[in-house]
Amino acid sequence: MGKFDAVLRHFEAILEQQAERVERLKDEGDFVDYSKLDRIVIGVVGGDGIGPMITGEAERILKVLLHDEIAAGKIEIRDIEGLTIENRVAHNQPIPDDVLAELKQCDVILKGPTTTPQKGDPWPNIESANVAMRKALDLFANVRPVKVPEQGIDWTFFRENTEGEYALGSQGVNATDDLAFDFKVITTQGAERIARAAFDFARKNGKTRVTAVTKANVIKTTDGKFLECCRKVAAEYPEITFDEWYIDIMTAKLVDEKRRRDFQVVVLPNLYGDIITDEAAEFQGGVGTAGSSNLGKRYAMFEAIHGSAPRMVKEGRAQYADLSSVIRAAAMLLAHIGYGAQADKLTRALEICGQTERKLVMTGRSDGATGREFGDYILETIAKM
Repeated sequence: MGKFDAVLRHFEAILEQQAERVERLKDEGDFVDYSKLDRIVIGVVGGDGIGPMITGEAERILKVLLHDEIAAGKIEIRDIEGLTIENRVAHNQPIPDDVLAELKQCDVILKGPTTTPQKGDPWPNIESANVAMRKALDLFANVRPVKVPEQGIDWTFFRENTEGEYALGSQGVNATDDLAFDFKVITTQGAERIARAAFDFARKNGKTRVTAVTKANVIKTTDGKFLECCRKVAAEYPEITFDEWYIDIMTAKLVDEKRRRDFQVVVLPNLYGDIITDEAAEFQGGVGTAGSSNLGKRYAMFEAIHGSAPRMVKEGRAQYADLSSVIRAAAMLLAHIGYGAQADKLTRALEICGQTERKLVMTGRSDGATGREFGDYILETIAKM
């Protein structure tokens, strides 16, 4: 038996798994048309740490904005329990089977942050619930808008959600005590559909530039394939300017006051998208202010982009956690399912409460507002519109 036979068998299993996935991608259908559904089911997942508190406030606001539609049976909001770290560990699954079955009965999901174990944690090594959900529901496009008008910033990032390093992040292997490997996967089908989603968005929203971000000069095979697919799709949109940047210089150019105004729509592989959107969110006030959508052709999930903040919970400060990110995600959910007027109201109320009027300020501590107080402030502002 060869020294690395076990490692090679492990890699062979990953290859077979990903080859089967490619075949499934070739057969996928079109995006769901929410206007043709008799009823839209919105699932609300609290998650871990501060998650239940902030998503609870977002749910309260959604119920007010959608009161008539809920009363008429056009929309149903369901609370989905069981996506806590304790329950996931008890089942030794990133998403327990019964919870996944409930999620699949929803059309869209509003999700609070969930805890992902890391080395040194008391929890076992289970996959990220976010990564598992993106794979199970095929939520391939992570869309994160960042807008700061006074700085000329109006960016929309399209991060590929189901491939790259994260897709196989729990399947790395220690070949020896001194030699460890992780894996990165890019497929033609996966890269082309995220590129097309970015270009479609640009065309529909009057954007004139799409930028692809990779490290294809060094990561030549996988990043090279991603870039080739972006170039291929770009040729189908001749009215839109396409340019290419490497991830390292792109992180620098986002802080270049002259250059950053040029960027509009940005498409990236998974890991780079995660890093650069957190950087971009800082211009808007930090990750606590930014929401994101995770879009597939059948399902969609909307979430805050920050973590579960276990330190805030441990210190007894969960009630002071900033709602802005999950509220923004709720507005994106409303727009996605066709309730643009309600989405605009919620977005404007958040801007008034968080940036313009600021009668209450959330600081994350007792010198600021609680989430319930800020939720009331948003509802009072909506009522005046």
